[in-house]
Amino acid sequence: MSAKTIRGVAYVLGDNIDTDQILTAEYLKINPSSPEGYAQLATLAMCGLPEGSLPFIDPELGKSPYTIVIAGQNFGCGSSREHAVATLGAAGVRAVIAQSYARIFFRNCVSTGQLLPVVSNVRLCDRVKTGDIVEVAVDEQVVRCENGAPDAAIEPVGELASIVEAGGLFAYARAVGKIAARETAEA
Repeated sequence: MSAKTIRGVAYVLGDNIDTDQILTAEYLKINPSSPEGYAQLATLAMCGLPEGSLPFIDPELGKSPYTIVIAGQNFGCGSSREHAVATLGAAGVRAVIAQSYARIFFRNCVSTGQLLPVVSNVRLCDRVKTGDIVEVAVDEQVVRCENGAPDAAIEPVGELASIVEAGGLFAYARAVGKIAARETAEA
C-alpha cells in the first residue's frame, strides 16, 4: 500500500497532544539512528499519555497495532524533537490525521519520512473511536471510516505523500534527481 492510500486501525486522541506524551524526555538519549535504538523507541510510543489511557503498544509485538493516529488541534506541540516522530514511525504509525499541527512536528514528519501528516477540517476525533478502521485516500482528499461516519475531506497533501513514501526529504531529492545519489562503497 502506498503513502497515497493508507488504511488501518485508528488510535484516537484529543487536542494538544504534545511531544512529551508521545515520548517523555527521559528517553531522548536513545539514538533513533541505530537499529537497536529505533526498536527501543517503538516500545515507548505514547508512553507519556495520562494513566488510564488505552494501551498504544502491544507488549508482545513491541509495536502498535494502530497505524493511524487521529487527533484534534495542535498535534505535536511542545518541544521540537524529531524523536517524537521517529517513535511513532518505529511503532508502526503511517499517518496522523489532525485538525492542526505544531509547525515543527509537521515538518519533522515530512523531512524524516516517518509518517504522513494529514489535515482534516472535520473533527474526526469526535467521529471515530479507537479500534475503528480508517482509510486515507490522499489523491481523493478524503478519509473514509468503516464505522459508518460520513467521509471527511482532507486538505491537499500534494508532494508530501511522495516525500514520505520515498523515506524523507533527502531520499526524495535523490530519487527525483535534485541531489546526487549516494556513492556506494565498492567491495
